[in-house]
Amino acid sequence: MPASVTEADVAEGVRGTLRQGGHPADSFAGTVVFAMSRPDEVDINEILFRPTAQEY
Repeated sequence: MPASVTEADVAEGVRGTLRQGGHPADSFAGTVVFAMSRPDEVDINEILFRPTAQEY
């Protein structure tokens, strides 16, 4: 992902987050299960998945 970020300081921040471990796989998997388990009348067309304990 850092290679797709064009702002150098932002890309370095992404690299730093990844060095700290990023998200555990089960955290992302839980998000996918949540989205897929919604009723048929609910359409989730975008999910923003990011850490909540990072400095901005």
